[in-house]
Amino acid sequence: MSVNGLSLRELEYLVAVSEHGHFGRAAEACHVSQPSLSAGVRKVEDLLGFRVFERTSRTVLLTRRGAVAVDRARQAIAAAEHFLASAPAGGDPLSGRFVLGAIATIGPYLFRHVLGPLRREHPNLDLIIEEGLTSHLIDRLKEGALDGVILSPPVADEGLEIEPCYRERFHLAESATEASPDGPANLSALDMQGAVLLEEGHCLRDQTLSICSAAGIRPRQTAMSLETLKAIVAAGTGFSLIPETATDDTLGGLIRYRPFSDPRIGRTVALAWRRSRAEDDDVRSLLALLRRAVPPGAIPIDGKRIEGFDNGRAEADNRAVQKGGRP
Repeated sequence: MSVNGLSLRELEYLVAVSEHGHFGRAAEACHVSQPSLSAGVRKVEDLLGFRVFERTSRTVLLTRRGAVAVDRARQAIAAAEHFLASAPAGGDPLSGRFVLGAIATIGPYLFRHVLGPLRREHPNLDLIIEEGLTSHLIDRLKEGALDGVILSPPVADEGLEIEPCYRERFHLAESATEASPDGPANLSALDMQGAVLLEEGHCLRDQTLSICSAAGIRPRQTAMSLETLKAIVAAGTGFSLIPETATDDTLGGLIRYRPFSDPRIGRTVALAWRRSRAEDDDVRSLLALLRRAVPPGAIPIDGKRIEGFDNGRAEADNRAVQKGGRP
């Protein structure tokens, strides 16, 4: 590193002479010859335009302005050391700053299971989490503001790598006070006029409509978040489809969840990143951890497909399930 010909090594010479009060001992501490160290100190002094040290036959003293220069040299060296320390460690690709986006219907239910292993296995990771809708996060990813996004396919994958992490079933969420049969739910028996959906822009809304082939319905009520949607159902207003990882709260017994008789009714959770990244060891390390630390009830996916589901076919397969076919 140099600024107008000035190197960090020469700043280290200044600090060493200041600490040892002797050019010979400073040269020994820096593992250089005394002439080389002296030449480096003179170079710094010439660039500064004043003498850093007052040289006598017996000792070396700091000048008034020299004391300020040495203090700033120490600050510059410390800043350089901090800069190098913040770089990803050679042995752990998932180190340093990593900005991860997650859609709102996945993040809160996934991170509670992932953050512990992530912190333990990658202690040098500086993880920044951002939540949003799929379209917004994809835009942020493509413009370079995010390093990866956790989402649910299908999405337009131009320029992106998208690999599945796990698959989870949908459950029918209904008020526990309403009389309904026990056991698994039957999709064909649902009257979608009673569906409670998320607001426009949530992929879970689109997936629910796709599964039920009811894109033209007017939902009874909509919610901004999955937790509010569950509260609306618990209050007795209709039903909804809830991912299994979000079914751990019955709101004091006011809501109950029933799996569907067809286990293929569900969604895939995937990790997306830019194909143009020079290196992807970090995201692949994250992908491996996401597959190991899946939430309870989810099925980890080791590869690009699972039982007919892949990155871009989840919506089409759900429609095939509704029609009685196979994906």
